[in-house]
Amino acid sequence: MHDFTWLPHQGLQIIFVFFLTFIIGLEREAKKQDDDHISFGGVRAYPLIGLIGFAIGAVSDGQFLLIPVGLIVIALFLLMAFWHKLKTSGYSSITTYMAALSTYLIGVSIFKDLFWIAATLTVINVLLLELKAGLEQLAKRIDEGEILTFAKFLMLLAVILPLLPNESYTQYQIDPFKIWLVVVAVSTVSYGSYVLQRLSKGAKGLLLTALLGGLYSSTVTTIALARKSQEEDAPKLFSGVILMASGMMYLRVIVLLALFNPIIMRILLIPFVSLALISLVGGYIWSRLGEVGLHDVQHDSKARNPLEIRSGLVFAMLFVVMLIVTKLAIEYLGNNGIYTLGLIMGIADVDPFIMGLTQSVPSLTPGTVAAVGILIATSSNNVAKGFYAYTLASKETARTTFLLLIGLALAGLLAASWLVL
Repeated sequence: MHDFTWLPHQGLQIIFVFFLTFIIGLEREAKKQDDDHISFGGVRAYPLIGLIGFAIGAVSDGQFLLIPVGLIVIALFLLMAFWHKLKTSGYSSITTYMAALSTYLIGVSIFKDLFWIAATLTVINVLLLELKAGLEQLAKRIDEGEILTFAKFLMLLAVILPLLPNESYTQYQIDPFKIWLVVVAVSTVSYGSYVLQRLSKGAKGLLLTALLGGLYSSTVTTIALARKSQEEDAPKLFSGVILMASGMMYLRVIVLLALFNPIIMRILLIPFVSLALISLVGGYIWSRLGEVGLHDVQHDSKARNPLEIRSGLVFAMLFVVMLIVTKLAIEYLGNNGIYTLGLIMGIADVDPFIMGLTQSVPSLTPGTVAAVGILIATSSNNVAKGFYAYTLASKETARTTFLLLIGLALAGLLAASWLVL
């Protein structure tokens, strides 16, 4: 290993400043050759700005005022360059000049030994500058209403959530903070899938619809695909992708369990991963047996935005109700109460029931009992989806889908009986 003790600490800092800022300058130099709108800075200007920031930090000798003064001076030079470009060509992007200001702060950060911040600023700068076209296309593909909805979600997450009391109330141990945290977590998993569906615009056919839709809501996806099957003569294709969507449900639930109750997650990890693999591999193979390919049928998802405030409030109320009902079932009916509740809730929505169980293990319910209840609920949900498909799908698709989902439900019950034994 090389020994750099002979090199002063300031020398290492200068080398680091030059290295990071040179990367930004290199990216700008390459872009200048392809974009006439970029006229400021390159492999020389950006390292110099970073070194100026470092030097001002070094000579400030603890006087913080010199650092913002240096930033203002650099900003004035950048303003002159921006104004000149605007007058000569009629157009100038401000992004390049903001990157230059950020480069100054990289030099200051390294003087303060904030190497992680400096490296992070460099990476973010290069990504934002290099991915300009992709980011602009992304902005065009996202609806304005969804941006507003996401802003409201951030408000609920970053503003309201920290203000909620993190303590239990009433005999049912209702904790406002934990309740809303569950709502945020479930909505976030669904929203990630929802955004990817919206961005894909059905361009990848039914395969992507099944995978992402299953993460969003396997029930909603089953209903949508069952209706779509009325328009296409491809029963094996649609029954296969519906089975795959149900397989994604198991992966979604295991992620939520890992976040909120690792005890249940460890018990269900092998059964759920096995059921997911059976569904995904089996569904894919079955869908390939048909005459129509996975990418030949397009489907534009009409899934509802899971971050709508009303949806979050409804889920929160359902979650509170399930907390109370679950505790009453445990108190008066014991294990059979959990199993019966799972059977009933599987017909509607399994998420409130599952997340309610995460709050009762291990204080009120053994982990194995909760795991069996969840397996029963997911199996019941698969049966319900089978009936939905049987009612809404084309004749041949309905029979095949019903049998596949009933088989998946029986596999889940078999896993539940194995846990009981």
